[in-house]
Amino acid sequence: MEKINIDTNAFVYPMPMVIVGSVVDGRVNFMAVGWVTRVNFKPPMIGIALGPHFTNRGIEERREFSVNIPGIPLLEKTDYCGLVSGGKTDKSGVFDVHYGELQAAPLIRECPLSMACRLHETVKLPFNTFYIGEIVEAFSEQRYLTDGKPDIAKIRPFTLTMPDNGYWGVGEQVGRAWSAGKKLKQTE
Repeated sequence: MEKINIDTNAFVYPMPMVIVGSVVDGRVNFMAVGWVTRVNFKPPMIGIALGPHFTNRGIEERREFSVNIPGIPLLEKTDYCGLVSGGKTDKSGVFDVHYGELQAAPLIRECPLSMACRLHETVKLPFNTFYIGEIVEAFSEQRYLTDGKPDIAKIRPFTLTMPDNGYWGVGEQVGRAWSAGKKLKQTE
């Protein structure tokens, strides 16, 4: 098959959907985010890329935020948090909120996995701002764990694809990382 040159506005396929929490003007706020990635091993850090949003002010002023992993049952509420701005709509009552050590990182009790982050670095890009947060605490429930670790099948996260703007459930496991390629490695 011949490769064709496509629009440079291509996206990593797929992107995990999360809900970022912050406290802005003394009020809890949540926003749906698809541009998120783990960026450091020790200490554990996560990065989120945000356009100019109400949430940014809370992250920058309080230097704390949360990253909450919703399961498919929270798809509608997650999408809602991406449709309306916290500057115009109070989203503090959408979820049952709890806190760990960080009082400006509102965590969502309904989410199978929630991480409280302390802002480590802010990178201003031409349009977006990339916030890197150190994961200070992570919370889940026994029902979402296997051998003490988050279990993707139990969490049932969903992903975002762009530019078609689709949400997709995570499918079956198709291989094991750091194992699937061992056969090829042995032929070197």
